[in-house]
Amino acid sequence: MQEAKEEPCLVQGEVVKLDRGFPLVRVESGAEYRCKHATALVKNERVRAVIGDKVELALPEGNDKALITAILPRRNRFVRKDPTERAQAQVLAANFEHVLVAQPLAEVNLKRLERELVLAFETGADVAVVLTKADLAESEAQLESVRCTVQDFAGKDVPIIVCTEEDPASVEAVRALVPPGETAILLGRSGVGKSSLVNVLVGHEVQETQAVREGDGRGRHTTVSREIVDIPGAGRLVDMPGVRGLALWDAEEGIEAAFADVEALAAGCKFRDCKHENEPGCAVRAAVESGELAKSRLDSYLQLVRETGEVRRRREEAERIRTRTGHPRHRTTRPRKRK
Repeated sequence: MQEAKEEPCLVQGEVVKLDRGFPLVRVESGAEYRCKHATALVKNERVRAVIGDKVELALPEGNDKALITAILPRRNRFVRKDPTERAQAQVLAANFEHVLVAQPLAEVNLKRLERELVLAFETGADVAVVLTKADLAESEAQLESVRCTVQDFAGKDVPIIVCTEEDPASVEAVRALVPPGETAILLGRSGVGKSSLVNVLVGHEVQETQAVREGDGRGRHTTVSREIVDIPGAGRLVDMPGVRGLALWDAEEGIEAAFADVEALAAGCKFRDCKHENEPGCAVRAAVESGELAKSRLDSYLQLVRETGEVRRRREEAERIRTRTGHPRHRTTRPRKRK
């Protein structure tokens, strides 16, 4: 008579680090396990745990890695359109209360900031902008001008923190954005000083940085992993590796929040479904003509609305194909011909 196979022990934990290897999960006891995903979890939809996910683990005896058997419901998530897929979302983080958008004060990229804010607002978390490397500003006048521009851009209710490592008060202002018991993700392109900011907040080097070049004050961001870092006297912070592509996914609410000025003007349009192009009685176009709204602001808004609409159209088309063929996922590449 064969002995009954011992069932693995099931526990719950949180993904606290993601790198090129296996997810690192911390359980309630404080123990940490390198994990792989159960085949049933990733087989069709390729669902994988991300930083901040609460997961269920199987801990079979004699196995060097635990097995992620389930991903618990996410409170929220940071998601973009997968840059390698026509109609696939890519989740980068889950279960957080704050998004801190980092931009270098001396070279703010407003086009990128638009997308960062849309994606940040779409999560439903509290949003703030941190202007890093303020010591590289040419003058106090430039510093204040950039801060005011970003404040107008982000909205009056979004905190704008001008930060430099040499100014302890500015660092403390960033720390105050993440209260104890809460988690924030730090978003920004490579080289904006996110890792340096994390190191200053922690009080020692937890993220590797590279030397800044003389002349332009720039350096290379070397973070390749996502890790939840405890901030003394505050909550927790995730330094996201420099995210290049910021293609939108379901972002209607994020666009509404990031372009609240345009949405407020749109309420005065003659037609409820006004597209702000050539319709009569368009209050948004009238605001552009009067100088109340910058044309570039409207152009950006319309571009992002069209982009998210196109993503929705492609996703619906892919879903129709999956339903018609009965396949769980539509093949996006042609099958190889047999020789």
